[in-house]
Amino acid sequence: MLHLIYIVAFTIIAFLAVSNLIRSLITVSMDSQRNYSNRGGSSPNRGINSLNIHPELLDERGRPINEPLLVMRSVSVEDARQKLDALYNSSPNKPQEKEE
Repeated sequence: MLHLIYIVAFTIIAFLAVSNLIRSLITVSMDSQRNYSNRGGSSPNRGINSLNIHPELLDERGRPINEPLLVMRSVSVEDARQKLDALYNSSPNKPQEKEE
């Protein structure tokens, strides 16, 4: 009798989980097809892309900035190897070479 109660309970839980999953998928698909028009903002650039943009990527007027945020310089393999060797050699946990 107890086994039957477990089977019924887990069947109900599984049914609720699957129905919730289907409902969530339908909601997400409807949200992805929604047309986000200009909602009275003063900037013509506002659309679906500016609704999900991180605040640090906006200037003081709320417009997206158009400048590089990270500039990396090119380093040759030999320069990188020398810098890594220098860091390794200056490490306090560097293994000591045994002298004979």
